[in-house]
Amino acid sequence: MKIRKGDDVLVLSGKFRGERAKVEEAIPSRNKVILDGLNIAKRHTKQAGATMQAGIIDKLLPLDASNVALWCSSHKGPAKVGFSDVDGTKVRVCHKCGAAL
Repeated sequence: MKIRKGDDVLVLSGKFRGERAKVEEAIPSRNKVILDGLNIAKRHTKQAGATMQAGIIDKLLPLDASNVALWCSSHKGPAKVGFSDVDGTKVRVCHKCGAAL
């Protein structure tokens, strides 16, 4: 998976198409990402012990990683990601403009 925690992404399909958000968590084993402020569901919970809060709780749900694209700040658009070797380190680059992501 080419998307990591902290990346700025653009949602390509679904209910939030066209929205930009920051990746809060990446789940490579399931090929999913959790975005900050998008795909929130309300969950009604009972109090179970002293640790859990009761009431209506906002829960961030994961989106499939194929539905988001990295945002390239140099050409201000979604980027297809490639890899390049710069000074012995592997760097993600934008296919369109060649800028390091």
